[in-house]
Amino acid sequence: MFGRPTLTSRITSQVIVTLIIIPFVLPLIAIVAKTFDGAGFVDNYLAVLTKTPLLQSLFNSAVIAAGVIVLVYVCTMLAGYALSKMRFAGKTVIFNAILVGLVLPTIALIVPLFIFVSTFELFNNYLAVIIPLATTIIPFTLLLTRNYLIAIPDEVLEAARIDGCNSFGVLIRVVLPLAKPITAVLIVWAFLQSWNEFFLPLLFLPDPDLGTVTTIPLYFTSTYGSDQPKIFAALVLISLPIVIAYLALQKFFEKGLSAGAIK
Repeated sequence: MFGRPTLTSRITSQVIVTLIIIPFVLPLIAIVAKTFDGAGFVDNYLAVLTKTPLLQSLFNSAVIAAGVIVLVYVCTMLAGYALSKMRFAGKTVIFNAILVGLVLPTIALIVPLFIFVSTFELFNNYLAVIIPLATTIIPFTLLLTRNYLIAIPDEVLEAARIDGCNSFGVLIRVVLPLAKPITAVLIVWAFLQSWNEFFLPLLFLPDPDLGTVTTIPLYFTSTYGSDQPKIFAALVLISLPIVIAYLALQKFFEKGLSAGAIK
């Protein structure tokens, strides 16, 4: 058994942790500090709020993020449950085929995605971004979710079946309540990926009224230069929802990510 940490060991541990954190914190401090330059802190943020369609862009990004989260969650949980707890022919082949999506960057799929959007006439439609984004996120979330669900004892699921639940009932009444940590991972990861997406909305949502938050910094760029303090102010504002989402689900996110990654 280890003894109680001494004051020296606690101070040493804190110093080490602080030194590790500093390289990650300094860029954030630099971004915020840059917003004080130029016209000044207040004027830079007011320019972002008044000279850009920030509120409309926030709404568009929120709609896309919500759609991606719902699609990713439903598909991931259904597939993760089937691939971890159900027996059927070709299960391993199907899982490995889905994992191929991990090595395919979105940019490599632009041509087939463009054909898909054109065929179904989805330009200037939120679905043109929601569906491609969800399909690129699911391979990673499925890998974590399947690993997490495998750790749930089969005896728990069998007890639910004995009580009269079918496979879908077991998923709803047993698996989902036990999967709250991995659910937090799915929500945060899907939100992060969809909120930060720049290229797909720019390509498939050419209508200015459908612009997302990632296009807001473009309002302060031109052919001959850019207003960097206002660009950084915009970056700070569009990053706040991500920070809030992570802080709200931090406990579950860290637990679910570690459990899904190592099992």
